[in-house]
Amino acid sequence: MSILIKNGILVTMDGQRRVLQGNLYIEKDRIVAIGSTPERADSVIDASGQAVIPGLVQTHIHLCQTLFRGQADDLALLDWLKKRIWPLEGAHDEESIYYSALLGCGEMLRSGTTTILDMETVHHTEAALKGVEESGIRAVCGKVMMDAGDDVPPSLQEDTEASLAESEELCRRWHGAAGGRIRYAFAPRFVLSCSERLMREVADMARRYGVMIHTHASENRDEVRLVEELTGKRNVTYLHDIGLTGPDVMLVHCIWLDETEKDILASTGTQVAHCPSCNLKLGSGIAPVQELLDRGVNVTLGADGAPGNNNLDAFKEMHLAALIQKPLHGPTAMPARKVVEMATLGGARALGLAHEIGSLEVGKKADVVVVDLRGLHQTPGDGVDIYSRLVYETRGSDVTWTIVDGRVVVAEGRLLTVDTEEVRRRCNEALRRVRVRAGLE
Repeated sequence: MSILIKNGILVTMDGQRRVLQGNLYIEKDRIVAIGSTPERADSVIDASGQAVIPGLVQTHIHLCQTLFRGQADDLALLDWLKKRIWPLEGAHDEESIYYSALLGCGEMLRSGTTTILDMETVHHTEAALKGVEESGIRAVCGKVMMDAGDDVPPSLQEDTEASLAESEELCRRWHGAAGGRIRYAFAPRFVLSCSERLMREVADMARRYGVMIHTHASENRDEVRLVEELTGKRNVTYLHDIGLTGPDVMLVHCIWLDETEKDILASTGTQVAHCPSCNLKLGSGIAPVQELLDRGVNVTLGADGAPGNNNLDAFKEMHLAALIQKPLHGPTAMPARKVVEMATLGGARALGLAHEIGSLEVGKKADVVVVDLRGLHQTPGDGVDIYSRLVYETRGSDVTWTIVDGRVVVAEGRLLTVDTEEVRRRCNEALRRVRVRAGLE
């Protein structure tokens, strides 16, 4: 199968950050030519007036929570978890989590995200992974692990050995699945819901299997205070001392850091996921992104879960990531090109996939998105920097084509791999029974 995308503005994100007017040619799952290409292909996409960009990479998503969009509004983090999210997660069944995953994957593919790092809930992870596989998205996924915490509901409380055993088995079955499109990551939720033993064993197990570790850290001031009371240390310092820092670790949020913790992130090469819309909606704070970038930390972007910001649109995250640092550091902070890098090559680098995705280069995987630039909200476009157009003007609804692994999953704005009407109906049905089971009806 060959695909020719012609007449587009190619935002390559390659080493020279070239922006070209021309064509891109795909054979099977790889990009084989850029600029000057063959004129014939099995499928031809006319990208006139449109940008052709690398597929967007979101490094923190909860597909299990997509079903709970709008169910936990106007609450601070710990109340958000205890009163709504944890009871709802604990009430999931296999079918509800499967359709929640399909809903999230469909929304993200339709809006230009081709790769995600996903943290599921305690139960039914296999059902979510099946939804991921069917959707066609590229994903690094993991079952959440929770074996401690006084406020964790019984429906989510795990035995340490059982949690480790189930996670290990899922890693064996799913890491490298779907021709390598699906990978596994170990996902202890956060310090307040995980024993030190669990965390230390996760560090050992993940490195034995050569997979990532994905956890939350320092999202909320109350969380940081409670971690200090529990461990005698600040969040990132504690994680570092038990082996949970390094290039294979994704720490999500990292808002409330002291100088020592910032130095730890930089010196260890630990990855950071920034989720601006969720941080704002939950009132958690504004992450010191510019400071971390200045220290050389690889900061990436994610929408988090739908009940934390009510959408999974990576373009909204880019927009907010650029804007919220400017009142703190001045209008030149977080330039648009850097934000696009965070959402593409930076995310790929964090997942250990920069050799395969994150830029449009010959030999890389064909994860490609076509974005219409002809909307009234994007006009006039002549003389406007293309990165500025993508960050400050573009919406997820402007995506016209999404290609993952050389497979067209969105064509002319229509999602091909997810039956949207079926998913909409099934999700509404599932939410009703999950709410009853969670005691929220």
